[in-house]
Amino acid sequence: MRKKVAIVGGGYGGAKAAKSLDADLDVVLIDPKDAFVHSAAALRALVRPDWAENIFFPYDTLLKNGTVVRDRAVEVDAHGVHLASGGRVDADYVVLASGSSYAFPAKMHTDVADEALVALRQAHKELADAGRVLILGAGPVGLELAGEIATTWPDKRVTIVDPSADLLPGFMPELVADLRGQLDELGIELRLGSALAAGPTVAPGVVGEFTVTDEDGSRLTADIWFRAHGSRIHTDFLDGAVPRNERGQVKVTERLSVEGHDTLYALGDITDLPETKMAGFALRHAEVVAANIIAHARGEEPAAVYTPLPIKVGLLPLGPTGGVGQFPNEQGAPFQVPTETVVQMKGSEMMLGHFRELFNL
Repeated sequence: MRKKVAIVGGGYGGAKAAKSLDADLDVVLIDPKDAFVHSAAALRALVRPDWAENIFFPYDTLLKNGTVVRDRAVEVDAHGVHLASGGRVDADYVVLASGSSYAFPAKMHTDVADEALVALRQAHKELADAGRVLILGAGPVGLELAGEIATTWPDKRVTIVDPSADLLPGFMPELVADLRGQLDELGIELRLGSALAAGPTVAPGVVGEFTVTDEDGSRLTADIWFRAHGSRIHTDFLDGAVPRNERGQVKVTERLSVEGHDTLYALGDITDLPETKMAGFALRHAEVVAANIIAHARGEEPAAVYTPLPIKVGLLPLGPTGGVGQFPNEQGAPFQVPTETVVQMKGSEMMLGHFRELFNL
């Protein structure tokens, strides 16, 4: 009989691990959503509601042999998962891939794809009626959101506010300078080192004129605003059964097994790995986890090791034709990716081809 693996979470890393293990183990993928959400393309979906359905992938095409259980994990141990419905999935291996939440529209706030599409299209209507847009947060999400809005509606005034004085710390100065130049060309205003005295009085994503004041007394009036900061990992259900650090992140070994366990693994945003939490890293984690589980199931010693990159990396599109990126070169030093490569790899189609392949479409 084939050994069984229960995977908690069907996001980037969980879906990849499930498919990678499907041919060798009895896979049970557990997630409350009715479809995988390609969150990295959600900001494009906001400005292109006619295209938005492309970011949702029903789970029924992912696995040829395994099972997808639409439920929520409420308790986990090394031998299985207790479900919110009252059931339990017993397993030889458990993979924790429960991910994180973030402000809408970067991530959806519903488990139902049709409801998420309604929310995206409503937010698009609100945004279309706004002339002045405020984005709180100048990290990659805030910058990418600004780029999508400015390239779709060049006449809108887009302002990004962030209390940090530095733009993309850890990235090459040349890249940051290039980014600032592209933002200027798009007419996007940056207000860095400027914290608001109080937040906007209207809800995010809803049109309605408001004025905010920063700590220096400067005022800014806008018609709509979006939050682009404040992620939260989903590890509360683990309680004391799994070792975690003070931030709630799961402690893992270099083989991505949970500390003190041989058959319990973790990947993606919930791990304590010293790296920025990104979908691309979760996909790499999944490959290591799958290789080690398959080896263990065959009676071999798990040998796959994950080594975090020593530098910050990422592709940051500014709409479908602009953006910046940074990868390591052969020596591990940072290398600025040409804008044309950013467009080709992500900006033009938001990597949809990769996920169509993952979901056998």
